[in-house]
Amino acid sequence: MAPISLRDLNDVIETLPSSDSWGPTTTTETTLNGVPYAPFSKGDKLGRMADWTAEGKDREGRGGRQQYQQRYRDQIYGAGPGGLQTVFNLEQQNEESTFSLVDRSQTSTRGRGFGGRGGRATFRGVGQRGGLQNQRGGRGTFQRVGGRGGQQGYDSRGGRGGRGGRRGGWKDWDKPQRNREASVQPKDTWRMLEEIDFNRLSKLNLDTGEGEDLDDYGFLYYYDRSFDKQPGAATSVRKLTVLDRAAYNVTTSSDPVIQELADKDEASIFATDNILSMLMCAPRSVYSWDIIMLKQGGKIFIDKREGSSLDMVTVNENAADAPLEISEGNKDQINAPGALKDEATHINNVFPTQVVVESETSKHEMNNEHPFYNPGVETDPPASKAYKYRRFDLSLEADAEPLHLIVRTELDAVVKNNISGEDQMLTIKALNEFDNKAQGSGGALDWRSKLASQRGAVVATEMKNNSCKLARWTTQSILAKADLMKLGFVSRQNPKSTAEHVILGVLGYKPREFATQMNLNLNNGWAIVRTFVDMVMKEEDGKYVLVKDPNKPTIRLYHVPRDTFEEDEDGTDGGMMQSVQEDGGDE
Repeated sequence: MAPISLRDLNDVIETLPSSDSWGPTTTTETTLNGVPYAPFSKGDKLGRMADWTAEGKDREGRGGRQQYQQRYRDQIYGAGPGGLQTVFNLEQQNEESTFSLVDRSQTSTRGRGFGGRGGRATFRGVGQRGGLQNQRGGRGTFQRVGGRGGQQGYDSRGGRGGRGGRRGGWKDWDKPQRNREASVQPKDTWRMLEEIDFNRLSKLNLDTGEGEDLDDYGFLYYYDRSFDKQPGAATSVRKLTVLDRAAYNVTTSSDPVIQELADKDEASIFATDNILSMLMCAPRSVYSWDIIMLKQGGKIFIDKREGSSLDMVTVNENAADAPLEISEGNKDQINAPGALKDEATHINNVFPTQVVVESETSKHEMNNEHPFYNPGVETDPPASKAYKYRRFDLSLEADAEPLHLIVRTELDAVVKNNISGEDQMLTIKALNEFDNKAQGSGGALDWRSKLASQRGAVVATEMKNNSCKLARWTTQSILAKADLMKLGFVSRQNPKSTAEHVILGVLGYKPREFATQMNLNLNNGWAIVRTFVDMVMKEEDGKYVLVKDPNKPTIRLYHVPRDTFEEDEDGTDGGMMQSVQEDGGDE
């Protein structure tokens, strides 16, 4: 194209229409009553220059200027993806990220000077969800504020009114990260079949009924009613003594009675109340545990391994501030979880033998002799114990064949009913107090001073701190169809020593009513058992292991080799006899 000359350009300008105004020619299509206007459609987005009505919401962290900027900043006309407006918005966000708006709301400091007593001042910013580390309001972040005496405090609340922050109590940030060890370490030869979290298990439900008695073994002494005096009173305090009695803790597959019932095809599933209660109360557990499920010939034996943690009694397992391990900074070795387990297990072994009246002429004999005691071999007399074998129906309407479970339950004593004179069956357990001022006590009250006047508060605190343990005891009592459950309150003679203990009192409860108080649903427990039984039933014969994750509310089911755990056994018949007299106990 040839360049145009200046003369030709002037000729073109002269041909254009003349106008006194600058811009395009005004026509009737772009004017309304003589006033020019810009046409637009209803689909166009119109932004707001300012929203003064949201000014009052600024103090709550849900509205205000920053909320307006975040919500409406990009909703302006012509802001399309990839355009210059997007680049401008990115630049604006980068500039605003370094800008912090100061709350200009007035704070009352009357009578304390600036910042309150001792120079303590808390500065609150507007704070949005996901803010900077040095801003108030980021999720899981904290801000340093001036503390009393120059100390630095932390606040994990996010935004105004705690919005956006992590939930927890005061100084929740200061709790150490628990990394507990598993009760058993899975090996490379183990094959994981299922992984189920507690939330799924807690929603299950299965009604099995009351169950039926098949047979009973052993004998029971009568309970000593003198221990039912006013708990916590000076006259009811007695020293815990040790009596040498033979007690047995035989696992399922080693029980001769269960083996006989299995040969008669009386049921398809077999367990003991100690093992079954752990599985039924699994969603309440915190510590790691493991259960063996042995399938052979279409039958399942819910078992435990030698030295299993199921035989140990935990202490404050469910407390918000549970006892710490020595490696986690606990300076009191006797108050570590392992030492507390040993102490609580020892107390629960010797306590039931002390609260009964041993009389050969006055005792309740069961239909059969003791299944594990051999007078020709044992040197110590047997402890008061009765074993009831009961059957429950776990069948569903869709099942082609009925599915029954037989469980061996235990009873500890018997007592005469004051009205009818009939014998009532008892289970006897013991709660233990170590040191209400030590770490891990879970805010427990002083039993010596509060058990008599605030009995309900003491029991409620134990329900909170020992939810899993009490749920298991209650479940065992219901499985055994016990009429009463006796709970002893045993405390250290000296909080700094585990050598001597005292019995402060005994309280009695009906198992069903106690289960209602602690929101224990046995139908949920039966559904959990049925769930894992179905998983194993569809697999081939072999050995399976359930392992509770030590740090997460999760259970994993493994298929393991048949010889797993067998190298740890001592080659006996599997019946583990333990003497009530233990090392380090009360003399």
